[in-house]
Formats: sequence, structure tokens, C-alpha cells
Amino acid sequence: MKTIVSVLIGAIGLIIAFKVLGNAFNYRYKSNENIIVTGLGEKNFASDQIVWSGNYNRKSIDLKTAFALLKEDEAKIRAYLSGRGVSEKEILFSAVSIDKQFNERYNDEGKIIGNDFTGYNLTQAVTVDSKDIEKVELVSREITGLIEQGIEFNSVAPSYYYSRLSELKIDLLAKASADAKLRAQTISNNSGSKLGRVRSATMGVFQITGQNSNEDYSYGGSFNTSSKNKTASITIKIEFESN
Repeated sequence: MKTIVSVLIGAIGLIIAFKVLGNAFNYRYKSNENIIVTGLGEKNFASDQIVWSGNYNRKSIDLKTAFALLKEDEAKIRAYLSGRGVSEKEILFSAVSIDKQFNERYNDEGKIIGNDFTGYNLTQAVTVDSKDIEKVELVSREITGLIEQGIEFNSVAPSYYYSRLSELKIDLLAKASADAKLRAQTISNNSGSKLGRVRSATMGVFQITGQNSNEDYSYGGSFNTSSKNKTASITIKIEFESN
């Protein structure tokens, strides 16, 4: 009798063990059937904001004289910009930077033996931030008008921005998700399975490059400011169940 009981217990144990192993195998098999795809969302758009800046300087042995000349230049620049349709709220002048300058004196052996003060060099920058891109582009190109007034103005190339980046990102995520689902559905159909629910999703890096440019994508995300017309893109990696 004891022998029969021992055999039955052993048999039941084997059945349970096989069932556990069978479930583990099925789980592993199903896990291997998951479909992982990467979707891409892209959109071309035009910038709606421009930032242009430049700097100018005056030098004099006397600080007050240099400052007075710099303020005269500021008034001329303000008048120049206003005369071309740039409003006061679009113009920002920086604080004045003061630099004492010296000439080094050397002996016959080439060693420095002293410094001679040559004057104060005062520098100031002006920035124009506007939604009227064409207007500011024209002003930046015609800046020779200030040079003709005796102002040593150094212009910087304009930078272009987009004020609705949050909306753009949401739109791109929707496109990237739809693209990923389409890819997964194609794989699922071709393999004779049925696409299931989303198991996980990971958003990639947001990239903004100049349109029709050969800019490389950056690992941390690129943000082009030199091109007026840009291309935004984002990727999303999604894992789907497949039944």
C-alpha cells in the first residue's frame, strides 16, 4: 500500500513539474513574439522669430569722453532702427563694458619692463528680437548705413527660432507613434499573427536641422538657429505584443 501511495505522489509531482515547465516555456515563447519597432515623425516648418545683434565700441584716453561718444552712437543706432520700423520693445541695449588698455614696454633683451596706459575701450551691444523676420533681415543687410555715420558696428548673423515648439513636439510624437504602429502592423500581417497591446514606449531625441542641409544628428539633440526654414524630427521606440 505504501508503495502505491509513493508512486502516486511521485506521479503527481512529475505532472506539476511538467506543467510549471510548460507554462514557463509558453511565457518565454510569447515573450519572443513581441514586435519592437522604431517610428519616425518629421515636419518642415518656417521660423516665426528672429534675433539679430551687433556691437560697437569707442576708445579714448579719458573715460568720460569715451562714454559720451558711445552714448552718441547708441542714439544714432536707436534712430536708425526706429527709422526702419523697429519698435522700442524690439530693441535691447546691453550694459557698457569697460576695458583698460596698455602697451607693454620691452628692453633690448625682449623682457617686459613696464606697461603704458593707452586709454579706455568701451563696448556695447544691441539686440533686436522680433516676429517680423523680413524687416529685421533687411535691417541687418543694410547696416552699412551706420558705418557711414562713423560707427564701428560689428554685425552678427541673425538667429531664427520657433515659438510653438511644444505644439510641434506633440504633433511629431503623434506622427512617430502612427508610423511605428504601421511598421508593427506590417510585420504582424506578414508573419500571420495579430498585433496586440503596447508593452512599452520610449521617446527618442528631438532634432531640429536646417531644411535640405547635411547637418548630422546629435546624440543629445540638435537645435539649428542659423536656418530660417527647418526640419524637426523625433523617433519613438514601441514594443507591441503579438498574438
